[in-house]
Amino acid sequence: MYDLTGFQRDLLYVIAGSDDPHGLAIKDELEKYYEKEIHHGRLYPNLDTLVGKGLIEKGHRDRRTNYYTVTRRGQREIDARTDWQAQYVDPVA
Repeated sequence: MYDLTGFQRDLLYVIAGSDDPHGLAIKDELEKYYEKEIHHGRLYPNLDTLVGKGLIEKGHRDRRTNYYTVTRRGQREIDARTDWQAQYVDPVA
């Protein structure tokens, strides 16, 4: 996960914390967090990057709507990142 941008990590976390979200649901969650608009030109290429790295999978609900799920590899990366962060940040604080 060290080679991901912060935005890509945030995408991965949002997808992991949701039930097969579609692109606009992911976009909405990140807009709440960032408190600004996320453009499609930023969102979808970064989702494609995560797919290409094998961290998420893209499925199709219909001809216009894709959904995303975290792969086993993606979950292992999240778990490793969480363990690494725990060395430096007290999760109780």
